[in-house]
Amino acid sequence: QQQAAQSGKPIILFFTAKWCVPCRIMKRNIWADEQVAASVNAEFIPVTIDVDDPDAAAALSRYRVGVTPTTIITDPQGKVLERAEGGMGKTDFLELLGRLNPSAAPLAP
Repeated sequence: QQQAAQSGKPIILFFTAKWCVPCRIMKRNIWADEQVAASVNAEFIPVTIDVDDPDAAAALSRYRVGVTPTTIITDPQGKVLERAEGGMGKTDFLELLGRLNPSAAPLAP
């Protein structure tokens, strides 16, 4: 959050787990995609949170995460701007980004 406050960029929180099949699919089809990675890294601060990590308890409680995958976009101060629970495809993910960042929307699925 400190890095976000300094940069002024929104934060993308991706709540995942090793045992979560939809999470692995999203990592492979979305997060590993060059277009998505370029857009995310240019306009956002991405943070992956393993829900099974004891250090994640505060974030899980703060953002009321009970489902994986959960993708939450916050402003630099941590206020939730967008939230999506469950798996999603590249098109849906880009639409989510596009609601906050018009430059992310034109990427082809």
